[in-house]
Amino acid sequence: MKKSNLWSLRLGFSGKQADKIEKLGLKNFLKNSYESKFDKELPAFLNEEPKTLAEQKEFNQSIKIADPETKKSILSKQANCRVEQKKWWIDKMRTSEFPLRESMVCFWHNHFVAISQKVHVNYWIYQYDMILRENAFGNFKELTKQVLKSNAMVKYLDNGDNKKGKINENLSRELLELFTIGIGNYTEDDIKNGAKALAGLNAGDNGAVYGKLEEDNTNKTYFGKTGNWKADDLVDIIFEQKSIPYLITRKILKWFIYDNPPEDLVVHYGDYFRKVDFEIESLLTKIFTEEYKKDTAGIKIKNPLVYILQLADELQIANVDYIMITDFLKQQGMDLYNQKSVKGWDGGNLWLTPQIYLQRNNISNSLCSGMSLTKKTIKPIKEGDMPRSDYEKFEVKIDFNTNGNNKTIIAELTDRLIFQVNDSMQKDMESLLKYDFDPKEEHANFAVIRLFNYITKLPEYQLI
Repeated sequence: MKKSNLWSLRLGFSGKQADKIEKLGLKNFLKNSYESKFDKELPAFLNEEPKTLAEQKEFNQSIKIADPETKKSILSKQANCRVEQKKWWIDKMRTSEFPLRESMVCFWHNHFVAISQKVHVNYWIYQYDMILRENAFGNFKELTKQVLKSNAMVKYLDNGDNKKGKINENLSRELLELFTIGIGNYTEDDIKNGAKALAGLNAGDNGAVYGKLEEDNTNKTYFGKTGNWKADDLVDIIFEQKSIPYLITRKILKWFIYDNPPEDLVVHYGDYFRKVDFEIESLLTKIFTEEYKKDTAGIKIKNPLVYILQLADELQIANVDYIMITDFLKQQGMDLYNQKSVKGWDGGNLWLTPQIYLQRNNISNSLCSGMSLTKKTIKPIKEGDMPRSDYEKFEVKIDFNTNGNNKTIIAELTDRLIFQVNDSMQKDMESLLKYDFDPKEEHANFAVIRLFNYITKLPEYQLI
């Protein structure tokens, strides 16, 4: 696999950015990615969703007094809005000229987990999503402060139940265990006193605010410092701790490059992260420019997003069915906005269980045949057993040099799709695209897609 294709997949969701990486060079590509603009206009599907606390209260009351049919209609409309939100995000991932920002939004979304099915308020999820998007390349400390005071996070981690004299430790615990310094670097007293500092922090019209009757204004000792600490103070104190840069650095390395990041690299980049005062852009630039020079292909399993969006782009599917993609992601264990727990998606080997591998092969077979799938047919079933009525036909085609021959076209595809080719694979590919193959012949595209389909089912194709 060419380095530009490898890093297009790592820094985005397909090989579409490979040409830009080659033409601009990695540093300029990154610069353009950091400076890329994004849409801040409220999506239309949220226009009628409740936004203020008063509107939310009125909405909840309408559900309580509604008859069964009306209640079902209201809840169905809210569920449809959540589906539209997923489609909206997938479209951003797929169509962004420089998709690194959306990849980072997805990374932060899986680091600072706030699950929509528990938050319930679609507008709060959107606000939280925009915090991640606006601060994707910003300062980690400032991002942590904003997330901590977002309506989505205080709702998800039950901080509305955290009041003076009746403490709920959920948000305080996850702030330390999962969001910042990790297990083993804090005490239970830090969690208890952190919870007191967060007592009374609950949803407001423009982000979480302290309620005067519920907040705790006593002095608390947090990591050895005593004072009447509040949310921002907790974050400032946490970021003074020696262990602060390593958990997030390890997770960034795992998201982009290594399923099992070497510990020496975690320390190397983590120390640098502290040195640049937790500026995310600086850390990413250092990691990507240093790792780009190494031969690291084939050490990370593609997540389901990269797998499906690469398929769609390689096959040049004009009108991608985003519902099909959301269903596929859910089946693969990567349901957007709905991780199974606050720990997020673990990734790594869990992205390639036998069941997931079969699902991937099934959808590759279908898309390469120009057939979309419904939810039923995405599930793992025997190949050839899928009901024809569940298909929707569309045109597929693939890029290849029509002035080449079978061997040059095989090399062209493998250069952009897989990190290594052995003799057995080469022999199989030459049996699919034979020596007398005519790339200008009427059905040449079909033959090359058949070769592409074979490649997508190789274990090597699952790795980047």
